[in-house]
Amino acid sequence: MSVPGGFDVRRRLASICGEGFAREAGPADDVIGVPARWVAAPGTVEAASAVLALAAAEDLAVVPRGAATKVDWGAPPARLDLLIDTGRLAGIWHRDAGELSVEVGAGTPVRAVQAALGQRGHRLACDPRSIGATLGGILAADEAGPLRHRYGTPCEQVVGVSYVDAEGRLHHSSGWSMRGADGPGLNQLLCGSQGALALLVSATLRTQAAPAARVWVTRSVWTPLEVHDLVRQALAAAVAPSAVEVDLPAHRAILIPRQRSRQGPGTVALLLEGSRADVIERAEQLVLVLGGDARALETPPRWWHRYPFEPGEVALRLSVPISDLHAAIYALRDAVGGPVPVRGAAGIGVVHAALPASLGGDRVSAILTAVRGVLLFRGGTCVVTSAPPAVRQAIDMWGPVAALPTLREVKERFDPQRRMAPGRYIGGL
Repeated sequence: MSVPGGFDVRRRLASICGEGFAREAGPADDVIGVPARWVAAPGTVEAASAVLALAAAEDLAVVPRGAATKVDWGAPPARLDLLIDTGRLAGIWHRDAGELSVEVGAGTPVRAVQAALGQRGHRLACDPRSIGATLGGILAADEAGPLRHRYGTPCEQVVGVSYVDAEGRLHHSSGWSMRGADGPGLNQLLCGSQGALALLVSATLRTQAAPAARVWVTRSVWTPLEVHDLVRQALAAAVAPSAVEVDLPAHRAILIPRQRSRQGPGTVALLLEGSRADVIERAEQLVLVLGGDARALETPPRWWHRYPFEPGEVALRLSVPISDLHAAIYALRDAVGGPVPVRGAAGIGVVHAALPASLGGDRVSAILTAVRGVLLFRGGTCVVTSAPPAVRQAIDMWGPVAALPTLREVKERFDPQRRMAPGRYIGGL
């Protein structure tokens, strides 16, 4: 296939990436239903730059793709000509002498990085919920796991990045600001951009010593308000948890006095890490604080690291101050008309929820309007991360975006011709 004028794109891509690493797109090479025309897998940073330079010269719309664990997140691209597969941009490229940081290729699976670092007793404080996710993928989607409670998001652990801009130019940076020292840094901008600003080729992240021991303290719960009270008590106990997670399945049981001795359908779980003696001491203290059926385990709950939604369902991410998390969950239940599965970081107020795939677009839109109305006055947000195609067309995926003028300026500065994943950026930019 060629663009108008007879220019053989596939042949040029093959000359850059190698004959076996450039091809015409197949049936599986789409992004949320938008098919690509070609797929290229550059094996070096120089090749990645050359591919984007070619895309710029031919005005090709580009979307980066890693392991495709979250390719259905966000909005579909407005147009798509070329998928850039980052799988060959993989490996640990550099470690500093003190083992305090490590540079990782964007296409590297996070679990492979952890395995390599673990051989020397180190780790990244990154534990994405998507199995098989690449480093570039979790940064592009701003995906964090339970360890975010103590260590922040993966983006917050990035100390430097290398990226190729929309014109094919390679950049190395440890930070950049739109408006000087008070503006958003480059790491913050690239994180969550869905590849709509530039092609990330590597990132340097802080490392830390792997903990000698890990213990999960769990307690069953019935209601969101009970979760609120238990989390508040646990945080006040100064046991320094690395993660505070909650799992509330779509359970219709009604709590009545004679059921109070029974195990609730939900679970609060806290992860404690450190030396073995210290972790055991803190776990014993936390069990007493939580009371009820609280217990300490050396293995995580089965739902740990997992999202509550299944393929085809409407996936939501609710963010709210932890003091209002229970109110947000109740608001969602009221809007839906019953319990929905909710799971996530109760200790920082970021949880995920699932709406049934059977709900139509108009119904989902009404639910979002009701929930966002409640969250608006509590400093919270409700974002749709994924949804069936028919639902996507009927809803606002993001809701109000206060920073939209700044983000529009960012998009214009990085990609004025709108070739990098057009429409995939926050707010549909």
